[in-house]
Amino acid sequence: MKEIEKKQKASFFNLHLTSNISIALVLFMVGLITWLLRSTTEFANQTKENMWITIMLDDSISQQDLKRLDKYLQTADFVHSTKYISKDSALQDLITLLGEDPTLLLGTNPVNATYDVKLKQSYANTNSIKNEVIPKVKAFQGVSDVICEYDIVKSVDSNVNKLMWLLTSTVLVLLFISVVLINNTIRLTIYSKRFIINTMRLVGAKDSFILAPFVRRSMINAVIGAVIGFLLLMGVIWFIQTQLNGYTNFTDMFNPRVMIPVGVVMVTVSVVINLLATLFAVNRYLRMSTDRLYFV
Repeated sequence: MKEIEKKQKASFFNLHLTSNISIALVLFMVGLITWLLRSTTEFANQTKENMWITIMLDDSISQQDLKRLDKYLQTADFVHSTKYISKDSALQDLITLLGEDPTLLLGTNPVNATYDVKLKQSYANTNSIKNEVIPKVKAFQGVSDVICEYDIVKSVDSNVNKLMWLLTSTVLVLLFISVVLINNTIRLTIYSKRFIINTMRLVGAKDSFILAPFVRRSMINAVIGAVIGFLLLMGVIWFIQTQLNGYTNFTDMFNPRVMIPVGVVMVTVSVVINLLATLFAVNRYLRMSTDRLYFV
């Protein structure tokens, strides 16, 4: 009798261990792609916030117009930060670049004073720059031109959009695969308990009473699987970090703004799929006659 109990306990342990590992591996793949998606979004935002436009100022701009422009740029909704470069500072930079003083040849300072404006990420796109930012800036007296590297902006937008579509599609495919695999794993687990479910039903146990232990075990497995999957993901990210040592920043790869949403997604996917799969599987056997249990 004791030998039978030991075998039953070992079988029960192995069954749930296999279930937890299966769920963890599926969630690991979902988490990995979700992490790549979030990291790409974060990188795109950081890249866009490092985009600058240069406001060229006329030599004849008055101090009043300069102050008016400066005050506007300090409060404008598209501005992340600004840097004013005077004619003298710009000349010194040009001398450093050329290795000689152009004023000796030309007799005058050939460069203009400028404002370098770093844009907020929501405005760092071609349409916003052309239709909102530049017209507002050019409306000020003393502004001769606004320079922007549109090719870089277009390239960033195009590449980020393509990558986002690819990763989003991959996440959706993996979610579908996750639903199928986790559902099959849970159905197999509950299949082995179908006669227990039937016996409980025959002795008059309520559906909620029969469901309760299966739902409880399912939620435990869901959380354990999500935690294992998340730890596997952290291990892979750590390995990537060690291989890229010197090329990227550890804190960037483990950015809480990326990792927290990924963890939430993994736990949510695990709990929802496990719960629904358990309810459907148990209800199936609750509605099944005793004779049919031998042929499923």
